[in-house]
Amino acid sequence: MSHPSGSLPGRVRAGYALGSLVTGAFGTVPGLLLLPYLTDTLGVAAGLAGLLVLAPKAWDVLINPVAGRISDRTRTSMGARRPFLLFGGLALAVLFALIFAAPVRSGVYVALVFLAAATAFAFYQVPYVAMPAEMTDDYAERTRLMTWRVAFLALAILVSGALSPMVTKQFGDGIPGHRAMGVFVAILILIGTVGSFVGTRSAPTGRVLPSEPSFGAQLRVVRGNRPFRLLLVCFVVQAAGIGTMLAGVSYFATQILESPDTGATVLFACFVGPALLVMPIWTRVGRRVGKLRAYVLASVIFAVAAALLALAPFLPAVAVYVITGLVGGGYAGQQVFGLAMLPDCIAYDAERTGRRQAGVFTGLWTAGETLGLALGPGVFAVLLAVFGYVSSETGEAALQTGTAKLGVLLGFTVVPAVVVAVALFALRGYDLDERRLVEVNEGVPA
Repeated sequence: MSHPSGSLPGRVRAGYALGSLVTGAFGTVPGLLLLPYLTDTLGVAAGLAGLLVLAPKAWDVLINPVAGRISDRTRTSMGARRPFLLFGGLALAVLFALIFAAPVRSGVYVALVFLAAATAFAFYQVPYVAMPAEMTDDYAERTRLMTWRVAFLALAILVSGALSPMVTKQFGDGIPGHRAMGVFVAILILIGTVGSFVGTRSAPTGRVLPSEPSFGAQLRVVRGNRPFRLLLVCFVVQAAGIGTMLAGVSYFATQILESPDTGATVLFACFVGPALLVMPIWTRVGRRVGKLRAYVLASVIFAVAAALLALAPFLPAVAVYVITGLVGGGYAGQQVFGLAMLPDCIAYDAERTGRRQAGVFTGLWTAGETLGLALGPGVFAVLLAVFGYVSSETGEAALQTGTAKLGVLLGFTVVPAVVVAVALFALRGYDLDERRLVEVNEGVPA
């Protein structure tokens, strides 16, 4: 296998980035539409609906590290990771369509198929996230690669998140509309699967280093990687805040903006559209101030803008959409630098231990991120239940009290802002910059 060094060809960056169609679609649409589907189409009570959404995602906390360890120990002519991209992605496409193809009005059916889809996603996402650490040893190239990936991720979120509600309404809302939407997103996942598998066929696969002999030994190594631990805690907690906001988009558009037909789509366009524009800016900011400071700056922008959205009932719609664009710009920076710092932590471990275990780190990373994103809808569902939100079986939201609308407003704005800001305290003590990585490579003690 080739040893990665220096810049990657543009076709490899683009091929790898296409995988964001898979991760973006599956990470966005269930968080956006699954909770409203359960409460406003299947008539499931808000508290129970939150549990049904959370349980399958919580399963990923167990299965993701297993997927990482299996991919670490895999040896094929296509490399350790790429076979999982193909087979995990194909299975996910089929299962995603089945989530919204419920033959009966059953929340249990949705939860079980969602569980199977989450398992297939784990065997795609974990090897996918592990690949950058093995594709290049260049500190700056990892940021460039993540810039491509997050740009495609923003596009995937825009296409899947903005168009899915439109597809649902075009086909009549309710169960028929959601079935059509499930097929639409499955096609996006299929395109991303094939694109990432074919596009990375010429990508470097890195050194084949021995892995730890047992899962317990690998976890002990992870515990010994302090930069990874700090970054993981911050990213997971922030994922919970982002997941809470994502779960509230449909409710916020309907109950606060009073725009059930187009509000969610416009919000998503305003969230993701600016993110595509600011990617080059974030790359320059990262080069100037470093990944860590840029990550903190992006998080502060997200938190401040999200908190300002609490004023939405008193603002014109155009102001709400502009502030949403600022939230999206902050989110783009969080993703770029969080994902660019992860391969640094993995490279730090490889140089420190001489062992190949990127899959274990990315398995824990994706498990934590998935759990955080899953906790978001759970938190939002609890807020709905506490503030008295009324469920419906008609495919349209029921009339809500002012108290219920307050719960929607707080869940979409103040709660995510506080969670994202507080998570930054976990990064105190993170010191893995380019200089530190060079010292580790040269054997300089900490």
